Amino acid sequence: MLGAPLLVTALLAGACGDGGANDGGAAGTTSPPAVGSTTATPSPSASSGGRVTIPTSAFADLPPELRKTDAQPMEVTDALPGLCDQEFRSGGRSVTASAAMMSAYKQPKDPPENVPYGTLHQTVFAFEGTGAADYLRRVRGAVADCRSFQASGGTVTVRSEPMAGTGDEALLVTVSRPATSLDGSPAEGRTTSQILVIRVADAVTVVHDQGWEGTSNDPGLADDVARSAVRGLDSWQR
Repeated sequence: MLGAPLLVTALLAGACGDGGANDGGAAGTTSPPAVGSTTATPSPSASSGGRVTIPTSAFADLPPELRKTDAQPMEVTDALPGLCDQEFRSGGRSVTASAAMMSAYKQPKDPPENVPYGTLHQTVFAFEGTGAADYLRRVRGAVADCRSFQASGGTVTVRSEPMAGTGDEALLVTVSRPATSLDGSPAEGRTTSQILVIRVADAVTVVHDQGWEGTSNDPGLADDVARSAVRGLDSWQR
């Protein structure tokens, strides 16, 4: 689906400058045109009055050996992860568009009948001016201040590190939390998930990589996911 000419059009209405109050605006509620459509009517941005359209090709397209399901549009507010606060919200008048998609992935040698290994919730933001770099700087500081927090089941720990050579700049966030069973009851051990924040030119993507139904993701796939995300943004921004 990601290779199709379907376009995701996003309208950010009533954006405010508090750095996080408005993510996506109508992006999560605007329905994409049917598959096979080659054009979409772009929506004006609230900040510049220009027209910005985020194509599905701007999203990560995993290699076939990792792809379990085609990506599907979802609400931006549901796609963005939350830690101590709303670290990954965009807000601000420099955002011109946003859109989100969800897909499932597998391990290369998984048989077809297996359930997915994990899911990717990916958000793409388009910015104007210095908005993209400003967003990365704000997220980097907010995540650094959120080393741990309390959630149901116990303490969640957060670790962040730069991803050298990924896009124009990138941040990898690893989240560890107490494990739970499918019914939500406590289980032994801990589970991990990862968040990739990548800037390419005037666009930023946030990819939330989670294991299937509360299990851990595979940290070894972070580079593959990052490369796919960068290819998508490069195809749109370069």
